[in-house]
Amino acid sequence: MNHKVIIIGGGVAGLSAGIHARQSGFDVTILEQHSIPGGNCTSWKRDGYVFEGSMHWVTGSGGSKPLNKVWRNVGVIDNTTKMHFRHQYFTTDYHGQQVGFYRDLAKFHAHLLEISPEDKKQINSLCQEIKVFSAFGMPVTDIKGVKVKEKSKMDFSDIRAMMPALSKMKKYTKISAAEYASEFKNPAIRAFLENCLGAEMIAFNVLVTLGQLVSGDGYIEGGSLRIAQNMENKFKALGGEIHYNVQVERVIVDTYKGKVLGVLVKGQEMLCDAVIVTCDTITAVDTLFEEPLKDTWILEMKKNTEGRLMASTCVNLGIQADLSDVPYSVTYAMKEPLKYAGIESSVLGFFQYSEHSEYAPPGCTAMTVILMGDTYDYWKARKEDNTYETEKQQLAKEIINLLSEKLPRIKEKIVVVDVATPVTFERYCGTYRGAWMNWVHKGDKTSTVYPQVSEYVKSLYFAGQRIMTPGGGPVALYTGRQAVQYLCRDTETVFQGYM
Repeated sequence: MNHKVIIIGGGVAGLSAGIHARQSGFDVTILEQHSIPGGNCTSWKRDGYVFEGSMHWVTGSGGSKPLNKVWRNVGVIDNTTKMHFRHQYFTTDYHGQQVGFYRDLAKFHAHLLEISPEDKKQINSLCQEIKVFSAFGMPVTDIKGVKVKEKSKMDFSDIRAMMPALSKMKKYTKISAAEYASEFKNPAIRAFLENCLGAEMIAFNVLVTLGQLVSGDGYIEGGSLRIAQNMENKFKALGGEIHYNVQVERVIVDTYKGKVLGVLVKGQEMLCDAVIVTCDTITAVDTLFEEPLKDTWILEMKKNTEGRLMASTCVNLGIQADLSDVPYSVTYAMKEPLKYAGIESSVLGFFQYSEHSEYAPPGCTAMTVILMGDTYDYWKARKEDNTYETEKQQLAKEIINLLSEKLPRIKEKIVVVDVATPVTFERYCGTYRGAWMNWVHKGDKTSTVYPQVSEYVKSLYFAGQRIMTPGGGPVALYTGRQAVQYLCRDTETVFQGYM
């Protein structure tokens, strides 16, 4: 029997599930509410400029990492893919003193010592820890009970290389980035460590991120759109169907038998043998089922998500100037807190894409200013009182004025302004409160993993970045693959894995 599978959502998780399901012989249809693939892995075009809305490096793309093989299997990278390995990431400008992270650890070490010789002991320790965590990688394993064509396992050498990092995990999950930074005397270095990912983020995540960049993670030419397009092309080449601008109204469940029957679209039933839900899990369980799902893990997921949502407001600028002499990512320490959308921030940071010719006209630069914070309620209220557009314009004006103080040459060169809020991401991507990841606070488990199979409804599976904290593209990729392993297990199908 050729099992028919419907996948709700055409983001990284949905496309990953679709590819792995087709490789394993299932008849697969993906239904995506947007007009393009990618979900949260998204970019958009405005008047000749491309604004990156998601990905800043492909985690696990380094050739020695377990995830590299999965990225290759889904078509994101191959031997012809152009990758950018920016020499310098994460620059912090602390009132004129710049601290930048260099992928060359020896250069980074010398850079920090030049800034603060008095922090030699702490600098030596930091660089050693980054080296240790450069061997850390998200493991790719097979679920219990599934038959596979090729087993996924880590070599003993890989496990041995990761052991030092694993032994330090407990220590660095108990302290925040700000607490770790406090060990340094120099305020600019402290600011740098706080600003890499956020002062509230656990130190473990900061060290892992810096370690991954050292180990070879890169940025794919074309960014988020290219990732989604490559995956879509692979899925279609395998014979899968994907339909856009399709809003699934409900998952149809036979409550008497406790089994999925299909989905409802525009009042019409689309029948199938299994459904994989890859859109935002929390939004899905609240909106796609006639009777709310009461799975224990779903209730736990909701509980663990509240107060940990990572969201942002993006002010995107098209600039008629070449900013190739400016670091790729800069975060400025502000003398006075920046107030926006009901919250305050002591920093202002941006990403600029001058090195990407496809992001802007010749001699021009696309820039994205990312303002972190769960401001969903504020922007939702502005939508309801009809001041949304006015508030966005006012915010953009303030950001442009602040940036012009730091980079005077851009002041009269900004020709495109685009603002995306958490409400924007909710509208186009269907994300819960417009949030794209979860914070991991000190004392939390480094990674909380939720089951992907419904306890009460047969043939219903879940994938996506909510399934494993803190979330993000790698989790979406991995859980899409794993959902298909559960499907293969339940249908006694051999999981193909790599083709």
